[in-house]
Amino acid sequence: MKTIHFQIATPEKVVFDAPKAESITLPTKMGEITVLPDHLPVVASLVPGEVRVKIGGQEVSMAVSGGFIQIMPGKVVVLADSAERAEDIDEARAEQARHRAQELLTKKRTEAVDYTGLAVKLEKELARLKVVRKRRGSKHIGPIIEK
Repeated sequence: MKTIHFQIATPEKVVFDAPKAESITLPTKMGEITVLPDHLPVVASLVPGEVRVKIGGQEVSMAVSGGFIQIMPGKVVVLADSAERAEDIDEARAEQARHRAQELLTKKRTEAVDYTGLAVKLEKELARLKVVRKRRGSKHIGPIIEK
């Protein structure tokens, strides 16, 4: 079976590196795409959401908050603003952050508030919550290669 080398990196570090991924599902501005071996080359914008990678018939889920995707023959590289594996997300903290961002967005406009920044923060926290809540009760695999 053909595989794809998948790597996801943030400005701080390489978050995930899987040399033998079977498929990768990514959130883009145009909707979700799934990359299989022999996919045509593509460069796309990554939006906040869930990245799913199938390895050995099992799935690894990660929350991302935006960035860029480069699909090349045999390799997919994601440069993300932030990325977290589902098991590393603290659901309670993510819910608190979502709640704070939502409150600030709905406040009266008497204060100088960065609404665009808050909307981005809210989107990021919603993506994190979606990933961690979806993962509850499902089987998962341990780290493949983490740096």
